[in-house]
Amino acid sequence: MSKVAVIGAGASGLMAAYAAAANGNDVTVFEKNEKSGKKIYITGKGRCNVTHSCEPSEFLLNVVNNSKFLSSAIYGFSPEDCINFFENGGVKLKEERGARIFPVSDKASDITKCLENYCKSSGVKFNFNEKILKIAVLHSTMFDIITSKSQYSFDKVIVCTGGLSYPSTGSDGDGYDFARSAGHKIVPLKQALCGLNLKGAFYKQLQGLTLKNINLSVYCGSKKIKELFGELLFTHFGISGPVVLSASSLINRLDMNKVRLSLDLKPALTVEMLDKRLLRDFEAYKNKSVANCLKELLPAAIIEETLKRSGIDGNLRTNSVTREQRARLLTTVKNFDMLVSSLRDFSEAIVTSGGVDVNEINPKTMESKLIRGLYFCGEVLDVDGFTGGFNLQIAFSTGYAAGNSIKDWD
Repeated sequence: MSKVAVIGAGASGLMAAYAAAANGNDVTVFEKNEKSGKKIYITGKGRCNVTHSCEPSEFLLNVVNNSKFLSSAIYGFSPEDCINFFENGGVKLKEERGARIFPVSDKASDITKCLENYCKSSGVKFNFNEKILKIAVLHSTMFDIITSKSQYSFDKVIVCTGGLSYPSTGSDGDGYDFARSAGHKIVPLKQALCGLNLKGAFYKQLQGLTLKNINLSVYCGSKKIKELFGELLFTHFGISGPVVLSASSLINRLDMNKVRLSLDLKPALTVEMLDKRLLRDFEAYKNKSVANCLKELLPAAIIEETLKRSGIDGNLRTNSVTREQRARLLTTVKNFDMLVSSLRDFSEAIVTSGGVDVNEINPKTMESKLIRGLYFCGEVLDVDGFTGGFNLQIAFSTGYAAGNSIKDWD
């Protein structure tokens, strides 16, 4: 039996603690907050998008960074395993649009309570309101943990401290400090799944406008990185919404001066189909202004900016629009370009991109390749995924991999 310290009582920490205790180990969880799961409580707007109902192979396609590293962990504790784990623990789950899994109760607290019950039934001890100050390596099989209250000795230490996102939940980056002190490389930290600040000022007139069923293409220079479909919201700073959150994770390690986002406001229509639609509308409203005519095609709030980019006076009568002007209008509707100035702050980011370099971590056990008995799980690692339950599943899977690898005969 090993004495195991788990630092952090979040999604990965609670799972790691349970898995290690279920293997017969003596496990203590240290949490700086007064209770466990503070970040779980706010996920999915308080409803907790537990996981994504899909096969591991599909899941890995939604991991933005280091999907290959995660392969063993995701196959070892898959989305199906996760669903069964919580349902067997008494939490009824439901599948919503896009294969997203939530508690039937719509209460994130049910997920935390379930994890706590698993831990307590396996003998896990909890030390709340106790911040870890230092992890000292005594020798290859022993660690000293110095906290704000005392000093302890453990055989194994699992670091599950989260990232920098949502600092109000206690995520202050201390896990990265622990990793550095142990000799680990930290991949530069970036905000992920966050809104984007835009260059210019056009978005201020569009504030509050939600565009549904649009395509957002992400470019770096002339190279298209990805095409995203869904919903986008214009805000006081630029843009947000599901497709924007995904885009932020794709561009956060790029030179923003090379990034371009292009909106297709009418993705269901080809250029030819859109041209025919415009001609029909122009004919039907031939005595009306172009601005009035476009209300049949576009949201009113975006018409002025669309015409401005097309070089067309909104007061121009539709029967006076030239072929060249119509072509420019078509181009703008299908390619409404936006330039990014920066990512929103960590306080608004759902997850942290970057972290402990996974090249220095055993992908099957989450154990450090540099120091035996030291493990890293969840957001502290350089792994992150899109929205939809992927990041919580990453936390559960990496936590399970670490805890389950520590057997009572170690």
